[in-house]
Amino acid sequence: MRERTIASHFVRAALRGATRQGVDCVPILRAAGIQPALLDEPRARVAPEQFARLLQVIWETLNDEYMGFGLQPSKRGTFAMMCHAIIHCRTLEKALGRGTLFYGLFPDAPPITLERDGEFAVLTVDDALLQDPDHFLVESLLVIWHRLGSWLIGQRIRLEEATFSYAEPAHASEYELLFTSNRRFDAPRIGLRFHARYLAMPLLQDERTLKHFLEHSPADLLARPDGGDTLTSQIRRLLGRDCRTWPDLDAVAQHLHTSPQTLRRHLREEGSSFQELKDHLRRDLAIYHLGRDELSIQDIAEQLGFSEPSAFHRAFKKWTGLTPGAYRAQEA
Repeated sequence: MRERTIASHFVRAALRGATRQGVDCVPILRAAGIQPALLDEPRARVAPEQFARLLQVIWETLNDEYMGFGLQPSKRGTFAMMCHAIIHCRTLEKALGRGTLFYGLFPDAPPITLERDGEFAVLTVDDALLQDPDHFLVESLLVIWHRLGSWLIGQRIRLEEATFSYAEPAHASEYELLFTSNRRFDAPRIGLRFHARYLAMPLLQDERTLKHFLEHSPADLLARPDGGDTLTSQIRRLLGRDCRTWPDLDAVAQHLHTSPQTLRRHLREEGSSFQELKDHLRRDLAIYHLGRDELSIQDIAEQLGFSEPSAFHRAFKKWTGLTPGAYRAQEA
């Protein structure tokens, strides 16, 4: 669902490289439609289009696709040139291999490797050359390469595991939007594991489709949630946008051909619950509507299934630290 919102942590993390280089980030935020005061609230969230625009403005301001986190900048257009270099490869393995060789031509670029491990393939990124305390760039690179590969072959590459060489962060629950797979921290390396069968698949894209792809990428790749096939993603799609007509847990379980007890257990294993999932979807839909002028706050409250606007105000402040009116004022 496009309305899935992005935690303010990632906004602060994205700006760290620019801040380190002495750049005033207030104009960057305003150009992205994000009020600087929003970042003072740890629970605040932004819309995907705001986040995509933020990344584009950072790249434009710094002329650096590494956003200030590398030893040397990666000039704007480097990613596009890499895509042009790989678009005529016959298979995904050839394309990814050529892409890693392309970035290997730059001495200070973070090394990216693709290797086989039995029936699996492993794509790794070495962050030793990065000045990236929040691991924002290295995680962004993993997301970009995964979604680029999926786009090239015309189907989503199902990840078996995402590994990180650092401790699990406080915002680890947000990773479900980025890596809908098993996630392991304190691992030997940073990388993605997926079945090697994808490597033999032919590329379904060409220069014509690449031109359209590059109009919004890679920013759109980072701002768009994975979607994936996790249980929480499936349930969000089932619930839809109108909270007044949401099915209850028993009906959802029946649709998924399982029992309510099994559904609850699987959600617990994914670190969630049916109520938490509904609350997060309500939160994201509220932020989506508050960023637009079509509906009044009272209309939004009704559409989200709240019997009284005051209940919506209390819930929204619990979710984001701001009242709906204050959030809409920040968006103005």
